[in-house]
Amino acid sequence: MNQAGTHLIADLYGCRGLDDMALIEDTLRAAVRAIGATLIGLHLHPFGEGQGITGVAMLAESHMTIHSWPETGYAAIDIFVCGLGHDLDRGIALIADALGAERQVLTRIERGA
Repeated sequence: MNQAGTHLIADLYGCRGLDDMALIEDTLRAAVRAIGATLIGLHLHPFGEGQGITGVAMLAESHMTIHSWPETGYAAIDIFVCGLGHDLDRGIALIADALGAERQVLTRIERGA
């Protein structure tokens, strides 16, 4: 089997705006464009004022998700795209910048290799 795709898992620390629905939505949409993927749908769920947001961007190529904890400044990001030619590093850099991340830990997995 050839490589099915790349899975990027990012832990972002020292973030701000993690309870801001508009910021999260705009950031996910921009990140999808930045990686060169095709957005099929976007769903965000806020857990209440001052609490986190869970979001999923369904992509023709797979998915992008966020789970946020504003009380600790932490965001868990998951980007999985099938095929080659997508710039996941550009997407995660855009997200980290938009959220003001002070530190990031990235794990990259080549799926189906």
